[in-house]
Amino acid sequence: MSDTERAVFKVHIRGNIQDVWNEITKTDTLQKAMFNARMHTNGLKKGGKIQMRSANGKYVIVVGDILEFDPPHRYVHTFRFTTLNDPPCKVAYDLKKVDGGVDFTLTVDDMPKGTQTAKHMTSGGKMIVDTLKAVIETGKPAMGTRINYAMQGLMGPLVMPFIFGKKCHSEKWPLN
Repeated sequence: MSDTERAVFKVHIRGNIQDVWNEITKTDTLQKAMFNARMHTNGLKKGGKIQMRSANGKYVIVVGDILEFDPPHRYVHTFRFTTLNDPPCKVAYDLKKVDGGVDFTLTVDDMPKGTQTAKHMTSGGKMIVDTLKAVIETGKPAMGTRINYAMQGLMGPLVMPFIFGKKCHSEKWPLN
């Protein structure tokens, strides 16, 4: 019996494969499908390091190492929440061009069973694929997600220090 689990989330997106790829790999603006976080990296290539930071850049939420990078079809990295002491899992984004758009699959492997990471990734995966679909097809997240992001923007400065704490300040998580 394995001590880890896997979660797979699939969606068909009516759009261009390059647009989907650009949305999940962009570093210059917030990633609307990834909880409105901003990706920082020392290079989008195998062996590169990534961080997902809060919208204001003050906190590192997720860290990882790029394991595969095959534009615009496959992107795989390790994934660890900086607020948790859980071991890293592995996240894969697979894009397949099909008639009428793109089949997108988000796979999370090696999630330690019963951990907060597994709980967050299992619930967050559905939101990621649904939001990615909405962003590509309509240019914006669904209304509920937009309200959530607006509340984060309003309440973030008040609650982020309590959620992330000094442990997650960006200067404590260098990319090198």
